[in-house]
Amino acid sequence: MQIKILGSGCKKCLTLADNARAALASLGREAQIIKVTDFAEIAAHGVMSTPALAIDDKVVSVGKVLSADEIAALLPTS
Repeated sequence: MQIKILGSGCKKCLTLADNARAALASLGREAQIIKVTDFAEIAAHGVMSTPALAIDDKVVSVGKVLSADEIAALLPTS
């Protein structure tokens, strides 16, 4: 599984990345977390408001910092 944090690297983006790590830890799962700061690549995902979260290249949240529990609920079960 691959999780992308799409954003400029601001405090909200860092918090979203931390929450993604916490969500994975709470579920005992592992994933590759990638921070995407290139605006062309962010726009290629159709994202115009950051931070955004993509799981396996599917954008699941735009423009808000999800909690660890909210992220855990979005992760695939297998």
